[in-house]
Amino acid sequence: MTELLRRIEDIVAPTVVGMGFELVRVAMSKGGGTLQIMIEPADGSPMDVEACATLSRALSAVLDVEDPIPGAYTLEVSSPGIDRPLTRPKDYSRWAGHLARVETAEPVDGRRRFKGTLLGLNDGVVRLRLEDGTEAAVPLAAVFRAKLEMTDALIEEHRLAQQGAGQAH
Repeated sequence: MTELLRRIEDIVAPTVVGMGFELVRVAMSKGGGTLQIMIEPADGSPMDVEACATLSRALSAVLDVEDPIPGAYTLEVSSPGIDRPLTRPKDYSRWAGHLARVETAEPVDGRRRFKGTLLGLNDGVVRLRLEDGTEAAVPLAAVFRAKLEMTDALIEEHRLAQQGAGQAH
């Protein structure tokens, strides 16, 4: 993460948390024209468009005051989606049992790309059961990018979470 993204994260995190959400990721598009802030409800409930719009207005005001980005940019506030990125240590435990892709900055055991069933995170090491049945241990510090893969099981879990949220209202 660049120094600019760390600064933006520090600026927006208090507002995000104060409004009942968790910050999943802060990213800037390659050309620098779009600032993406990915959030989700802290209570685990599903995200809706209204919440993204409300948070977008609040974060826009905070970013206008702090003005961390030189020049014009577009602010995009979104939810992680079903095939979400894995950005926090707790994501690796929360989504254990689901298919994930993990990329490392430097080779681990001779490779940089891993795809398999997420087994969790233990002592700073991401564990995956690879498609050939072997297990991979990838240090979390080496992970460059990780995300869930779209599967029927993941879609079903998402559907059940949405259904449960609908019944709670």
